[in-house]
Amino acid sequence: MFKQDLLKELLEDMGIVEDQVSGPLFRFREMILDWNDKINLTAITGEEEMYLKHFIDSYLIMKTGINLSKKRILDLGTGSGFPGIPLALYWKNSEFTLVDSLAKRITFLERVVDELKIKNVTLIHGRAEDLAKLKEYRENFDLVVSRAVAELPVLLEYALPFVKKEGDFVAYKGSHYVKEMENSHNALELLGGEILNTFEYELPLNHDFRALIQVRKVMNTPFRYPRKPGKASKNPL
Repeated sequence: MFKQDLLKELLEDMGIVEDQVSGPLFRFREMILDWNDKINLTAITGEEEMYLKHFIDSYLIMKTGINLSKKRILDLGTGSGFPGIPLALYWKNSEFTLVDSLAKRITFLERVVDELKIKNVTLIHGRAEDLAKLKEYRENFDLVVSRAVAELPVLLEYALPFVKKEGDFVAYKGSHYVKEMENSHNALELLGGEILNTFEYELPLNHDFRALIQVRKVMNTPFRYPRKPGKASKNPL
């Protein structure tokens, strides 16, 4: 119970005081632990550590002032559901699409969405390189978020084709984010993005460093991007 009180306190510090968020998050953690041995969802299993490094980390975007209300939002490479599930629990008036390339993770998240009765989440099994070529997804999202997926030059090629012109991509990053940005100038120019803001934070209690990079889509992305699967990671722009 102490740890659950801790999570509620941390959420309140971020402006989230609704039990309808904290209650589902408790159950979400239990489901991750239940499934973890079967499909290796996370190496972070301690209760306090998970609350900090997964749940609170997901909500850091609240500190940026970026508007998530009444938006169409894509969580690219969602993994075990971060940041998409926590964000969807809070912003119920936005539509969230969670994408992952591993079918087992999507199967797990289908159970989560069903049990937690989350109505504003769509789950898709697929690769960014393939989905971004489809009309229903390409340049069709107000906001794309991604956490711990790839280095920024690679991630930009995956993410920006999904973002509407004048929409945003937000990359959740760690302490090496400045070097990643320095290596991203060519990718930004080719893909039609520009870095609008960067935000630095420390997680409470453990003081782990986090950075969020806000990239504005200023031009349409040429249709040749993203390239075929494997090209972006082997030969970043």
